[in-house]
Amino acid sequence: MEDPGGNANPTRTREVHTESNGRVIDKTVTETLGPDGRYIPYSETEKESVRVNDTTVRTIERNYGTGPDGERKLILQRQEETRSLAGGEEKTERTTSSSDGNGGLQVVQRELVDSKQVSPGGTDTKSTVYSADGTGGLGAMVQTELTERKTGAGKTEFKKSTMLSDGSGHWQLSEVREGTTQQQADGGQIKQESVLRPDSNGALSVAERTVTRETQGRDGEKRATTETYSTNVPGLAGDGSLQLVKREDTVQRTGTGGQQSTTRQVQRVNPGDPSSGLQVTGQAIDIVRTGSNGVAQKQTTVSTVGPDGLMHVVLVDMGKSDKPGTVQVDMSKPKAK
Repeated sequence: MEDPGGNANPTRTREVHTESNGRVIDKTVTETLGPDGRYIPYSETEKESVRVNDTTVRTIERNYGTGPDGERKLILQRQEETRSLAGGEEKTERTTSSSDGNGGLQVVQRELVDSKQVSPGGTDTKSTVYSADGTGGLGAMVQTELTERKTGAGKTEFKKSTMLSDGSGHWQLSEVREGTTQQQADGGQIKQESVLRPDSNGALSVAERTVTRETQGRDGEKRATTETYSTNVPGLAGDGSLQLVKREDTVQRTGTGGQQSTTRQVQRVNPGDPSSGLQVTGQAIDIVRTGSNGVAQKQTTVSTVGPDGLMHVVLVDMGKSDKPGTVQVDMSKPKAK
């Protein structure tokens, strides 16, 4: 791996995890190199999770940028509130608010999600997204319906339909995603998904297909390969047939001392020579080392292929975190004291 031009853009992140009085707060601060070679603030994300009562959990995520004078400035806020109801039903409301330029926030998007368990192993989920409608209010713009059914040992079938508003109170079918997920004996799984879109006559036809295979070795190594087939091949006139256009490989390893590494490599069709097959276009490597003090040192290196055909580093992110792992707010009823 080479970077002869010295074009890497190093950044570093710091994650802080705190828990107090039922509140879980995770803060991520990102800094980048300034003109004088010193690290300066770039962005900050703060995520707060709190249990409101026995059935409701609220999560608020705030994104801060840097103002013209270097001050921290709130630019975006996302709030999610989930309520668990009787019979396995769950209702979620998500709102996205942006800065109005005067120190306040204005809601720019709202999503309502209703998930119901209709049978053992069967779930129906309906989601409606409301966005600015041009009149100062929010109008229903996107609607999705997802069905999931367990049809056998370790097998699940799913179908997700997406509809767009035509602006006059009617919904137009935009896309259908359907497929299966099959669990494997080794702990891995195979997921197959077909994407159908309406043609010029309104009839649905397969436009894309993905196949993901996940395996898990005895040494804890995890591998995942996703192959994408599409009727739209860069550099070729489409004939309606599906052709392999992308492959993404991910390998996760755990080394001695608890070091964890994840390598992701992407291969795509070259638009200039589509008949030459897939070629590597990018790679990302994440390495996490946890010290005796519990602080994890993380490094992410992103590389892309340049005009010379060599891999060049374009981003280096170094950070540390005291977060013990992925934070999950327990949705079960709290134990009586």
